[in-house]
Amino acid sequence: MQGWKLDARLSDEGDLPVIADVDVLVVGGGAAGVAAATVAAEAGKSVVLVEKYGFCGGAAVAGMSATICGLYLATDRRSQPEQVVYGFTDRFRSRLAARGGLTKPQVYGKTWTSAHDPLMWRETADELLQQAGVRIFFHTAVTGVLMDGAVHRGVVVESNAGRAVIRAARTIDASGDAAVVARAGHRYVFGDNGKIQNPTMFFRVGNVDMDRFLDFYGDDTICPPKVTDAIVAARARHYDLPRQKIWIFQTTRPHELMVNATRLSGRDGRMLNVIDPVDFTEAEIVGREQVRQYARFLAEHVPGCENSYVVDTGVEAGIRQTRSIVGVDTLRNSDVLAARKRGDGICRVPWPIELHDGDRPKLHWLLDDYYEVPYLALVPESGENIIVAGRCLSAEHEALASARVTAQCFEYGHAAAVAAVMSLDDGTPFRKIDGGAVRAVMAANGSAF
Repeated sequence: MQGWKLDARLSDEGDLPVIADVDVLVVGGGAAGVAAATVAAEAGKSVVLVEKYGFCGGAAVAGMSATICGLYLATDRRSQPEQVVYGFTDRFRSRLAARGGLTKPQVYGKTWTSAHDPLMWRETADELLQQAGVRIFFHTAVTGVLMDGAVHRGVVVESNAGRAVIRAARTIDASGDAAVVARAGHRYVFGDNGKIQNPTMFFRVGNVDMDRFLDFYGDDTICPPKVTDAIVAARARHYDLPRQKIWIFQTTRPHELMVNATRLSGRDGRMLNVIDPVDFTEAEIVGREQVRQYARFLAEHVPGCENSYVVDTGVEAGIRQTRSIVGVDTLRNSDVLAARKRGDGICRVPWPIELHDGDRPKLHWLLDDYYEVPYLALVPESGENIIVAGRCLSAEHEALASARVTAQCFEYGHAAAVAAVMSLDDGTPFRKIDGGAVRAVMAANGSAF
């Protein structure tokens, strides 16, 4: 049986066992991490993926965001979705759909999104990673970094088996929280001068009379004004419903809905930063309490939901934003508003600026257009042999509120893996790699530009 005891070599850091010595280490098994590990391994590199849970999926699965957002253009003119993001994103989407784990596109305001089955998401990730030859360490958390001056050499990890070392020539921080970057002392920021988007607690309800529900609610997953009005009225009757604009999606299962309704802040009204375990704990507890309140509201006020019940909540609160790295380049708010295209762009983004920091989300639509994210927004301004993938990229606050969604995170992982392979093959530092060259390889892999 393979296990940590098989490798008796010792590190230079406290005589810890070295459990792997690889070309590429990927920290975090969300959308970005799954893409990064798969693409790097398929390019012939030895790859380890470290994930704190017993499954992949990150915010999409543990946080139960449960949709693949960011695939389609927003528009006022078209009645059918127009997909503009492909590459690894579409590869994963296709495999998930083939399992029966993805709905058809559902209307979301001026665009579309598809809901997925969290269990099938995990299974799709397992299949891709294993077929590529990735070595996976579930139930394992990064607790430290191995540095040679400014050069990353690996990480210290911990599990129930104890503490150990993974050595790596290149590290991809796909933790979502810039966990490796922060532990190495590289610079990062929290949102807009410390103000970040609210977390949420997603939940699913079952035993819904779908015909009656859709006849009342309509096809748009963003709630109609009559539902918002009913929420506001219910507050006066002592319901705890802090968010009045909610979103409800059909799932792949009959008679089931996935609900994005809660808004999590401290009981004293403060912003919760879930990097802090005290705030994270409060978010979890408050979130589950709010779920019961919104479920009660649905049962009492929304036709078709009279006999519904809560199936489950996310394993953790849904996290929209924590740390953002200070990168060599930064995605600016103005880049988003101007729908800027660029030769070093590694991902199209048609998703609106979607800010969650009040009683209703704020949406700024990018109609019939998209912008592109610069490659160097994935590269920290300091440190060698490290790149990030996922929502911790270097981006201004409003820009991140658009760029952080699942379809794009898959492509950030794709880009980070391509860059890691180039860096290993040529000995080129990440910050010296031409973003246009990364883009060209991604295009050859099926990404659209």
